[in-house]
Amino acid sequence: MKLKALNLAMSMALTASVLTLAGCAGDDGSNGVAGLDGADGVSSVETPNATNVSLKALTVEFNPVALPVDDATKTTLQATDTVRINGTDQSIGYTKLIATGETDNGETFGAVKDYLGNAITFEDASAYICNGTNDGVGSGLDYFSILQQGGNLYMVSQFECQIGAMYMSRLDQDGVTGALSIAPGSLEFIDQSPEFGGFVHCAGQTTPWNSHLGSEEYETDARMVEETADPVTGLTGNKYYDETAKFWGNDGTKLNPYYYGWTPEVKVVAGSPEYSKHYAMGRFSHELSYVMPDQKTVYMSDDGTNVGLFMFVADVAGDLSAGSLYAAKWNQVSDAGLGNATINWIDLGHTTNAAVRALLDADNDVATNDAPVFSDIFSTEDPAEDGSCPTDGFTAINTTAGNECLKLNDVNGDGNIDDTDGALASRLETRRYAAMQGATTEFRKEEGITFNAKDNKLYVAMSEVARGMENNMKNGEAETKYDIGGNNDIKLNYNKCGGVYEMDVAKDSTIGSDFVAYNMKGLIAGIPTDYSANPLLSANSCDVNGISNPDNVTFLEDSNILVIGEDTGAHENNMIWAYNIKDKSLNRMMTTPLDAETTSPFWHKDVNGFGYMTAVTQHPMEDQDGATDAQKQSEAGVLGVFDFSTP
Repeated sequence: MKLKALNLAMSMALTASVLTLAGCAGDDGSNGVAGLDGADGVSSVETPNATNVSLKALTVEFNPVALPVDDATKTTLQATDTVRINGTDQSIGYTKLIATGETDNGETFGAVKDYLGNAITFEDASAYICNGTNDGVGSGLDYFSILQQGGNLYMVSQFECQIGAMYMSRLDQDGVTGALSIAPGSLEFIDQSPEFGGFVHCAGQTTPWNSHLGSEEYETDARMVEETADPVTGLTGNKYYDETAKFWGNDGTKLNPYYYGWTPEVKVVAGSPEYSKHYAMGRFSHELSYVMPDQKTVYMSDDGTNVGLFMFVADVAGDLSAGSLYAAKWNQVSDAGLGNATINWIDLGHTTNAAVRALLDADNDVATNDAPVFSDIFSTEDPAEDGSCPTDGFTAINTTAGNECLKLNDVNGDGNIDDTDGALASRLETRRYAAMQGATTEFRKEEGITFNAKDNKLYVAMSEVARGMENNMKNGEAETKYDIGGNNDIKLNYNKCGGVYEMDVAKDSTIGSDFVAYNMKGLIAGIPTDYSANPLLSANSCDVNGISNPDNVTFLEDSNILVIGEDTGAHENNMIWAYNIKDKSLNRMMTTPLDAETTSPFWHKDVNGFGYMTAVTQHPMEDQDGATDAQKQSEAGVLGVFDFSTP
């Protein structure tokens, strides 16, 4: 749908989105899923089971937010202030909970610590705080969850710096108004040292069993580390990898790339955080792991260039410590718009957290680096000029690391190269191994994931349609480097503004899940727009009345509303949108200050009877001269309170 450019002579308010909270069936009363055979997608696709209990029908209208056009609105957070539910107005708005640098209970929110629990400092001895605007390497606070456990509310927060900190607080909730606040004296640092520390924590989810499921993004290339690391210091000259050595007391020999790129989970047990990493779910650039309603199937996005899309199916509901991993194969049907494809899933094997953890830490001492190196897993040779492999037994692939020729080694050292080695390689080098098995590794900046249970649709944000997603192109210009030696499965037109894809899901008896996606097609795209002739809008290059470089997404359960956040430089101010999937209307719900991403939008429909949408303002005002230290702090807050009990 073409969105009309903003008319500044008008009020710059968008038409309010209207949503109806309805039941589980499609508009025609059906489940909306057609059977497929194995050639078209997944095998043995069956009608899905009902997965949710619907709410009473509600009509909801948001009071829209205008586009920021002056210093006052560009440099501050703007949020919708009113929602109309069944014809009755409710005052909502944004409430700040906490910002980086704030102190409580002897802790500083966002401060990072080393493996011995000592505070890490900058050269001037000030606290190393992950706020995205100081000298720390990283983007700042990214995601926080709201957890209901033991009659209490907790907030777990994760930070997107190379040294990935986590914190937990209790939340106080007003029993009458639903207003949330940080409980004084409750801020607690979460120790990740038993699992090698944290790393570039990006997006996350509050799981169906009320735990915090996080992510470790931008995993370091282990081949690069082995080839470049100094034998004495362990450092490589790569500032992103070397920064993590500060966690190990600046001793790079204790650092190993295979320690990071996993899915961490925090459970609250008897009021205390219980931390783990799920090695069985694979190692790559985790943007988000999203648990489906069966509490077994998990979709995982991979953020970067020439990346994959992954699915994990746990052995036991609510327990992600063991299961089977799958990688998506894009089978293109059309290149129109954002494209259209059927999807089938390539089995990467079954394993457990314990099996992978034993490889990473054979002597059970995290301070001693005895984890594998890249050459323990793969043999390599240089590709030929056309990207192929000169020697039989090697497989040509193209991933984030570019065109490579690889051959699997005896990973577990038992003298045989078998399925066990494949399963272990698939966890330590998930993207590379998936490409070797024929999976698609051409997606570009794959971001947030969410699910619409009433329509059985999964949504995945793609920040750009570019590079590997084009056909031997880079940003519309001829370039072979992203496709040479690979499958070249995806052949789409360049879109710098990106878009959101939808995927239908159904039961697959072979995989053993009721929620297997079998297609992938564009839902809503950003629109490149030239504003060079308009001084007020010249800082924008994607339509200001449309999305730009979508990042995290969340779906308001039982409704028609998909919430889309942005991580963009093509809008002067990043925005959060409410997109009605039925009538295609788009409503601006929130805008962040200059330079800030919108991260962490996540709907919490029922927290003791009240509803909230979380939101994080990440690295605001970082490039603005004269901005105060307070203006530059990453901030966690909620939009709400929503009351869906209105008759």
